[in-house]
Amino acid sequence: MSIFHYTLDQDDPTVPPMGLIVLAADETLEADMRVAMADVAAPLYVTRIPSALEVTPETLSAMAGQLSAAADLLPKARRFGVVGYGCTSASAIIGSKAVADLVRQTCDVVEVTNPLRAAIAHAKHLGLSKLALLSPYIEPVNVPLRRGFAEAGISTDEFGTFGEAEEAKVVRIASNSIVEAACTLGASSEVEGVFLSCTNLRTFAAIPEIERRIGKPVLSSNQALAWHMKVLNDRA
Repeated sequence: MSIFHYTLDQDDPTVPPMGLIVLAADETLEADMRVAMADVAAPLYVTRIPSALEVTPETLSAMAGQLSAAADLLPKARRFGVVGYGCTSASAIIGSKAVADLVRQTCDVVEVTNPLRAAIAHAKHLGLSKLALLSPYIEPVNVPLRRGFAEAGISTDEFGTFGEAEEAKVVRIASNSIVEAACTLGASSEVEGVFLSCTNLRTFAAIPEIERRIGKPVLSSNQALAWHMKVLNDRA
């Protein structure tokens, strides 16, 4: 047997890694983030959190008990610039501060964000305070989400939903269905833009067509989360 000496590569201290906590039932977010982060030098590490196949306030709030364990599976060698928790509705129910506190229990990280916090930050960055909101979920899930926007000073008076609780169906809602619903909501003269909620909803292909038709900015959970993670990681 031969034992070889080796040298170690040095990590760039100006480019901290990013972490992402994805729901076990989510089939969309991870792929979307790989696309959105293609031009980013920072490595992106992904872990999964147990999640229910049906989305209700009870199943969403239950994830609070799993967040620290999911974050604990991220690599330990370096401090993270940012970790994103990939659930819009659960973030509204659990609360952004609580999400951050739970992640920090097991992960050394500068900033923690989530799609709700990210969407609010992105809307304010664009100067938007009146959003049409399209959700795939049932009303008990939608109420705390809309309250989260309202508490941040963003109205969602124009609101619509597909009324679906099953994740396997949410992820398969067709792009044309998303486009038509979003354009109907976004056509109102009372709104300045549209927010497409849910990390499992396939929104990336729909956004350009919606923006073309309504002539207003369109944000989505995954788009906003990617944008906010980049911003926060650059500051870290």
